[in-house]
Amino acid sequence: MRRVLIFICLFGTLLSYSFGADAKKKEIAFQMYSVRDLIGNPNKYAQNHESTLKALAKMGYTAIEAANYDNGKLYGVTPEQFKADIEAAGLEVLSSHVGHNLNNEELKSGNFDEALKWWAKCIDAHKRAGMKYIVNPGVNFPNTLAEANVICKYLNKVGEMVNAAGMKFGYHNHSYEFNKVEGQVWYDYMIQHTDADKVFYEMDVYWAVRGQVSPVEYFNKYPNRFTLLHIKDHKEFGESGMVGFDAIFNNADKAGLKHLVVELEGSNRPNILDGMKVCADYLKAAKFVKATYNK
Repeated sequence: MRRVLIFICLFGTLLSYSFGADAKKKEIAFQMYSVRDLIGNPNKYAQNHESTLKALAKMGYTAIEAANYDNGKLYGVTPEQFKADIEAAGLEVLSSHVGHNLNNEELKSGNFDEALKWWAKCIDAHKRAGMKYIVNPGVNFPNTLAEANVICKYLNKVGEMVNAAGMKFGYHNHSYEFNKVEGQVWYDYMIQHTDADKVFYEMDVYWAVRGQVSPVEYFNKYPNRFTLLHIKDHKEFGESGMVGFDAIFNNADKAGLKHLVVELEGSNRPNILDGMKVCADYLKAAKFVKATYNK
């Protein structure tokens, strides 16, 4: 009888271990813009960041993508303090959305030295915050291919500066990038005219669908350019039927995916944190989502 009990205990332990391996914690970042009503500006951040970040970590989120940089600070605190706040909640500092558009004179002349001075301070702050990636969340739509060429040269130069600081630089799309400039799709032109070693792309899969293109077709057309993906639906994941998440994740290797970032711009739930939990639970339960893509 004793042997039977020992066997049962050992079998139970192994079974538990096996299920634990299958249910391994997944690496899921979230864009802090999703919870902007709670921590979207310095005042709200100061009041709510501890409880909000800990709640999101408890749901299964593992890293953050910031969205509030201004004059050397993130959410009103020093880069070092921001990093400490994120890590105190059990989260990792991953990436940040920040951009600086060229003005009309810079677009016309092709001289963007002043803009690069702004970037130098920005890059230093993000390095001190422990960021791995800096992502430009959007640029002004060019009026001509000449302007488009200047923007691409600008993105390449910023990427070179970010690389020199030990991070990587990317571009995040909305839907307007899939419109044409002088007969050429702006998003395609941008990818084709930026250096893959200097500029990666964080495809927002929802905005791509809204732009009437297939994310997977872009993965096939430009393999390994999509280091990050914004995983987003109309609201909570899987409830609109608009975005084919299974196809997207089943082609993640072609994309070159390293990290996925959840963004929730609106919710069907009374509390945005409830909506964030729905999204986390969806990804954790989805068999087509790997535990990690950062290999």
